[in-house]
Formats: sequence, C-alpha cells, structure tokens
Amino acid sequence: MSRIGKMPIPVPSGIEVSLENSSSGSTKVTVKGPKGELSQEISSLLTVKLDEGEVVVMRADDERESRSQHGLARTLINNMVVGVNEGYSKKLEIVGVGYRAQMKGSDLEMQLGFSHPVLVKPVNGIKFETPSQTEIIVSGIDKQAVGQVAADVRKWRKPEPYKGKGIRYEGEYVRRKLGKAAK
Repeated sequence: MSRIGKMPIPVPSGIEVSLENSSSGSTKVTVKGPKGELSQEISSLLTVKLDEGEVVVMRADDERESRSQHGLARTLINNMVVGVNEGYSKKLEIVGVGYRAQMKGSDLEMQLGFSHPVLVKPVNGIKFETPSQTEIIVSGIDKQAVGQVAADVRKWRKPEPYKGKGIRYEGEYVRRKLGKAAK
C-alpha cells in the first residue's frame, strides 16, 4: 500500500471539493477556494471519495499501473487544496554586474547582459513581483505552473561556475570552479 496514497487529505473550511465521474470511468476533481479554482482528471484505476471534510484516494487492485497512480493522484489533489487556500511561490535571485529585473505592466523585463532587454509575459494564473532589482518572485495557485515559469525565467541566464553570474533559486548553491592557472 502506498504510504502517501493512503493518507487522507484534510479539506480546510472555505475550500469546496467536488467530484464528477466521466463516461470513460475517470473522475474529475474540482477544488474551489479563496484564491481560485483548479481541476484535475484522476485515472479510472482509482476511486476518490469525499468523507466529512477529507478526501480519500483508494485503488481497486494491486496492479503495477494502479500502484504507480495512487500516490501521484493523492499528491495532485493535495497540491490543488493547498494552492487554492495559500498559493505557491518561488523566489529567484539575480547575481551579476548590470543584471537587473523590473516590472513593465504585468510583464517582467530583465537586463541580463544581452544587447536587448528580455521580456517575459506571465502565463495565465501566474504573477511576477520584483521587491528589488535583483529579486524575482513567481507566484500562483498551480504548483506545477509556478515551478515551470520559474524554470523558464532561470533558463534565460543559468548561473555559471566561474563568477557565479546568472539567475538562481533562493538558497541555491553554485559550485565554483577555479579559472586558468597562471604559470
């Protein structure tokens, strides 16, 4: 039995969870909360039940496919509940002389050593914040989308190992290398 999959998901007050069975046998789970609404299709190999403020994910058999889906489905539903209640955010740091970020409307404009500024438009449900010129906060209710957008922003200038310049996650350690050895 999956240790993660068998744990019930507590539903806080103010969060509404609804289940809808489709003709293909899968279940559509919709979670509404103060920050928004998310929905997810759950495999037909699993059953999802709503019991007294808890969501429980169960599987019918111990086949390999249903075992692999069990913990994943529970985690996806839990991420939706936490997302519509609290939200998710990733913090990025910019390191380098002349590297900076600023907001231009709802878009993020970055100077990263290119001959032109880099403009990143937010995906649906994602917000950017720049508390300072060297900090970027990516926030939203969908955990996967927040992580993907943060990775896409970081991809513009990954931290390099010689001087450590680039965009990195908050607290990320960049292993430094020595430069050329002089004779």
